[in-house]
Amino acid sequence: MEALYLKDCYVREFEATVLSVTDDKFVVLDRTAFYPKSGGQPYDTGVLISDGKEYKVVFVGKFEGQISHEVSEPGLKEGDKVKGIIDWDRRTLFMNYHTASHILSAIIHNETGAKISGNQIAEEKTRVDFNLENFDREQIGSYEAKVNEVIDRGINVKIDILPREEALTIPSVVKLKDAFPPEIEEIRVIRIPEIDDQACGGTHVKNTGEIPHIEIFKAENKGKNNRRIYFRFA
Repeated sequence: MEALYLKDCYVREFEATVLSVTDDKFVVLDRTAFYPKSGGQPYDTGVLISDGKEYKVVFVGKFEGQISHEVSEPGLKEGDKVKGIIDWDRRTLFMNYHTASHILSAIIHNETGAKISGNQIAEEKTRVDFNLENFDREQIGSYEAKVNEVIDRGINVKIDILPREEALTIPSVVKLKDAFPPEIEEIRVIRIPEIDDQACGGTHVKNTGEIPHIEIFKAENKGKNNRRIYFRFA
């Protein structure tokens, strides 16, 4: 299966062939631009069209290495030709949030040395978790301002798919070395020059200037050395 979003996050429509259908609703294609739920980013929605009939895509997940599209009604079968159309408003929102979370995470790390332990993107807000002993709430306003400054600079965001050996020379990627099994020969790196280089399989904007300004509206302790920041678009 070819995951089109890995090289180009701006593919909105595509044509594909149905490889398999399970239980009349779980559809695997030979290629797809639909992003499956993973890495803290929600799945894409949209439609598959075959012979003039639309099948709503209500969930997309990755199972045993295959991206599965759950459709709202039966009818598709192996060998069918389909056109896929992404719900672009939803995708754009998540791209904006995901790239903004990379910027925020990089700023927190550079300011405090904290390691980012996770993130969760949603339609109304996004959270970033990080390991930090002391939580200086007065710094939070500065994080927000620095993220918005990066947004205003309009920095081009690059996607590099690098050989494993080359990717593991990047300090931020080395920290995730154990997350890449030996059979992984290439690593996808999202690069925001002078800000962040991070291994990531998610979808991102082409330029930070596309992202709305963020607003950090909540910060909380989640246990020993576990801190959480919530942000949304202002």
